[in-house]
Amino acid sequence: MTVLLSAWRGVTANKLRAALTALGIVIGVASVVTMLALGNGARAAVEGNFRALGSDDIEISPRYEFKNEKFAEAGKRLTYRDGLTLSDAAPDLLSVDMVVTGAAKVRRGRRTLDMTLTGTMADALTRFNTKPGVQPRNWPDDAPIDPASYLARGRFLTRAEVADGAAVCVLGHRTALQLFEGDDPLAQTVWVNRRKCLVIGVLAELETIDPADRARSRPNDALFLPIGLVVDQLYEDAPSVLMTARARSEAHMATARAQIAAHLRERHAIERDSAGNWKDDFTLTTRSDVLGARLAAARTFSVLLAAMAAVSLIVGGIGIMNVMLVSVTERTREIGVRMAVGARPRDIVMQFLAEAARFSIAGGAAGLALGVGVIPLAADFNGGAALLAPESVPLAFGVALLVGLIFGSYPAIRAARLDPIEALRYE
Repeated sequence: MTVLLSAWRGVTANKLRAALTALGIVIGVASVVTMLALGNGARAAVEGNFRALGSDDIEISPRYEFKNEKFAEAGKRLTYRDGLTLSDAAPDLLSVDMVVTGAAKVRRGRRTLDMTLTGTMADALTRFNTKPGVQPRNWPDDAPIDPASYLARGRFLTRAEVADGAAVCVLGHRTALQLFEGDDPLAQTVWVNRRKCLVIGVLAELETIDPADRARSRPNDALFLPIGLVVDQLYEDAPSVLMTARARSEAHMATARAQIAAHLRERHAIERDSAGNWKDDFTLTTRSDVLGARLAAARTFSVLLAAMAAVSLIVGGIGIMNVMLVSVTERTREIGVRMAVGARPRDIVMQFLAEAARFSIAGGAAGLALGVGVIPLAADFNGGAALLAPESVPLAFGVALLVGLIFGSYPAIRAARLDPIEALRYE
């Protein structure tokens, strides 16, 4: 108790200096708490997106390589026929969804639009609904959304139309306005790359769910056609098809992936190289792969933030050591008196370590309060992604105390090594 009281008097002898010394610890602890919350929030957001996207999906896309000073598809293209035969070749798949995009000239009368068309399957609106990215404009947050919510008029493609490659299409909201200028597009015809198509539906006005994406996303400039029509009749060289295969369950992911690879290798006549590795011209990506990459990025982000916070704590610790060294010099005579009346070197060390610990404790408490208060503001700048984990509080406080003790050790040991006679003579 005597040591603590002596430490308290030593710390409060100069209140302004004590406050400025603790300020470094305050900033450091507040930074640690805030940065850990931001890092935890980023990881939680990634995991939440992963769950929303579906953990039993396998993305099948072309593999690209750099040749002739540009990126080009390696090997054969992924075709519509590859996808049609995939379900039978891979029994562990529940479904195969396909989509193809390409440049198009869309004409109605004298009005012509240069845009990107999408060849798709009949369940494209269901994909909108199960993998949210867009929603009808000004849709209430608490209102449920079903596939029909994305349609303003008419209907979407049927399975028969997709299988037959029927010459029908569905227009996006803005596309319909630009081509028909307010007239009813249903049952009217448009020309797509010199192919006559009947308009069977118009989408509702859409917006991206994330407000940050709305400036660069254009979901209303859309044109949907049966994928069979696009690949068979609209292009001489049909673009590659992007596929999403859904496994029967997460437990079937490994076997489903192997079945997809075996099927595509057979259709594309892929062989092994001299090292025994497959020279695949396609890429299989699961949500687990994406999650792992994004979590690794989030962890790197957290480490960088923690390193920045650690720098603040180190600066605070240097401030404590500097003030403690000044205190040792100013109290040299007092140290000599204490030694003369029987204080041992370890008593001197304990006194100065207690003073350093008080700096850390006071700064840590204030820093925790500041950090917790700043988290909501930091979350606003981070898209709402901030999560204060319970273990962050004792961790930040413990690190602050450890920093104080480490940086206070040298001044304390220096004080304990003073010669009592020389210390008593110090003026």
